[in-house]
Amino acid sequence: MKLYNYCRSSASFRVRIALNLKGLPFDYIPVHLVRGEQLQEAHRARSPDALVPVLEVDGHTLSQSMAIIDYLEETRPTPPLLPASALGRAQVRALAQTIACEIHPLNNLRVLKYLSGTLQCDEEEKATWYRYWVRQGLLAFERQLDALSALGLRPTAFCYGDAPTLADCLLAPQIFNARRFDTDLSGLPKTLAAFDACMALPAFDAAQPSRCPDFTP
Repeated sequence: MKLYNYCRSSASFRVRIALNLKGLPFDYIPVHLVRGEQLQEAHRARSPDALVPVLEVDGHTLSQSMAIIDYLEETRPTPPLLPASALGRAQVRALAQTIACEIHPLNNLRVLKYLSGTLQCDEEEKATWYRYWVRQGLLAFERQLDALSALGLRPTAFCYGDAPTLADCLLAPQIFNARRFDTDLSGLPKTLAAFDACMALPAFDAAQPSRCPDFTP
């Protein structure tokens, strides 16, 4: 497997976690987003949307982190990242999609560049935008965890059940980014407990940006 990704990309971080949890070795190929390497023709040939991550696996080239993780889950189901029941899978996907669909699209690099470039927002205005939308999304995430706890579906600190799931794969990178931008994370006890439980695991620790070969402080 070859993973084209960037150390600080939260979408790439998600896939690194999933690969590590499933014990799947991969070649790490950096694509530096800030330098615009994702826009070069060689990468566009792999990723028509000029994004990361991209995974080359089983003779195929896959893009979009959620689709990549779904493929891994279907073709390498052990250990599972989704519960056995249809209801459980829906609940975990709802958590994951709160991050992938509600939080991340509003604060990814393209949006932040548009705010500072096209709209001429200064750094503080851009940071205010980022912090507001990330906090709103994480508060919603916390409320979902509260609801699951009320149903007795969170026996441990992870997002769902007694082992990491797809939801945890998405949560950890989002918390990393939130802290990088000094987002207010008060009032999120269950969310941060899940993050701490995840980062205590080697699969998560090894996937974090500072462990990547292309990381620079």
